[in-house]
Amino acid sequence: MISDMELAPFATLTLQTSSEGLHFLGTTPVGVRIIQEIVGARLEGSGLAASLKGSAAADWLAVDAAGVATFDIRMTLATDDGAIIYLRYEGRADWSEGLGKGPIDAAFWFEAGDERYTWLNAILPVGQGRTGEGGNIIYELYRLA
Repeated sequence: MISDMELAPFATLTLQTSSEGLHFLGTTPVGVRIIQEIVGARLEGSGLAASLKGSAAADWLAVDAAGVATFDIRMTLATDDGAIIYLRYEGRADWSEGLGKGPIDAAFWFEAGDERYTWLNAILPVGQGRTGEGGNIIYELYRLA
């Protein structure tokens, strides 16, 4: 039997979006498809500080008829000391009360080739995000302790 698991704070991820990068595709086979471009990102905590690298970052969001949102986010980050890291995460939220009206639960996957950050390849942080001021989305990430 697995002993009680505990979560330890890992990092904070703040995403910036813009209304110009918001694309509504309408109803598709997976629900209402919305693509939200990410124009800025900052990840800080636990020996890690990084910002968005380039412009290839977005959320391929789908919202079903019941208001359940499914997130698929991908981006490239550059650490403050020059390493490049790929981050993707998937999540779910009950947005039956409206877009952005509830917390987003997510799991995060990192890919790093720089030896200073390969430890990220072996962890699977989880977190919860909320829509903040100006449309920013702020996630608090945790890892198993």
